[in-house]
Amino acid sequence: MQSVTKLRLYASPEDRKKLFATMERYNAACAFVSPVAFFEKQFSTIGLQKRMYSTVREQFGLSAQMAQLAIRKVAGSYRSTIEAIKAKNKILRALGKPLQVLSEISFCEHGAICYDARVLSLGKNRASIWTLDGRIKLRYARPDYFPPVAAVKQTDLVYRDGAFWLYATVKSPDREIPEPAEYLGVDLGVVTIATTSDGTVYSSAATERVRKRYGNLRAALQQKGTKDAKEKLRKISGRERRFKTDVNHVISKQVVRAAEGTKRGVALEDLTGILQRTTVTKQNRERHHTWAFFQLRTFIAYKARKLGVLLKVINGSYTSQQCSVCGHTDPGNRSDQATFRCLQCGHAENADLNAAKNIAVRAAVNRPIAVCSRPGERLNRKPVKSMEPITAPCPRL
Repeated sequence: MQSVTKLRLYASPEDRKKLFATMERYNAACAFVSPVAFFEKQFSTIGLQKRMYSTVREQFGLSAQMAQLAIRKVAGSYRSTIEAIKAKNKILRALGKPLQVLSEISFCEHGAICYDARVLSLGKNRASIWTLDGRIKLRYARPDYFPPVAAVKQTDLVYRDGAFWLYATVKSPDREIPEPAEYLGVDLGVVTIATTSDGTVYSSAATERVRKRYGNLRAALQQKGTKDAKEKLRKISGRERRFKTDVNHVISKQVVRAAEGTKRGVALEDLTGILQRTTVTKQNRERHHTWAFFQLRTFIAYKARKLGVLLKVINGSYTSQQCSVCGHTDPGNRSDQATFRCLQCGHAENADLNAAKNIAVRAAVNRPIAVCSRPGERLNRKPVKSMEPITAPCPRL
């Protein structure tokens, strides 16, 4: 398992000058390699190293390892940018907007430096870092959960808000997680970000207010187009994204803690391709396509592994149309977004809560399509108007 920890460095004025000089030289090398990678379409690390390694070492005076790391940063930046463009173009294509194309990547002089174990090591309280003037040892702030001497796979040196930070990627061994008897089901949505089978609801009202506020502010500043407006746009860039990330961190932590405290696993429905499988009105497209489900699922996954909680992703087909009491599946069971009322047994409750219960039971019985079928019986994927009476008892939460 890999996790990233943010560590603050404490450097003297002289050491800050050394770090700045190293950072500027390193990013100058990246900026030198970038146009070659772009025009030759060479995004492989090995291929780009064969093409540019000797030149980078001669012109910028970097050590062998730092020259390789600079080239690796350029190649990795292009590959990640290409993947991001592909993902964004799927959304733009659905919205009917012009698609993005790859452009040459620029590197600012104080961009991050990617270090590995050969050029940076972390001790109990100090970090040994390679610079143009040799290695320097700097004190860093270590959180309580960070191991005293960490086996770091990669560390990024970042200058932000007037301070130097280390983003350390620490690899810890995975542990065997036993199969729990029960699961905490989590239903994800737009009106409510998440609803658990215990009845805990995480509303999207706050994120929706922030989305509208920043959306209106960006539109007004872009229309104004003055120098001050552009400066304001730069300052507010990323604030909405950071707010949503913080919300997802809070939700994922509370969900995993709830499962850990009751010795249960966490069950999520597989939402792969949800943006292509659903249709929304033109007014709600932006809101629909800014769902952060993948990020929330990622946060839940790594927090669950860290605490020894098993995560199971199940087929969520018709969980919103199926009764969590009798198993009857019918589109008419859900009259609107918030209401579920079974046409067969009359069971009524919040629709998201009903879906979360179905997700929990499907994970427990390991049946991807139905939760209340007879042993060995497989129900059709399509919802039906009626279902035979079920003789076997349906497991409840």
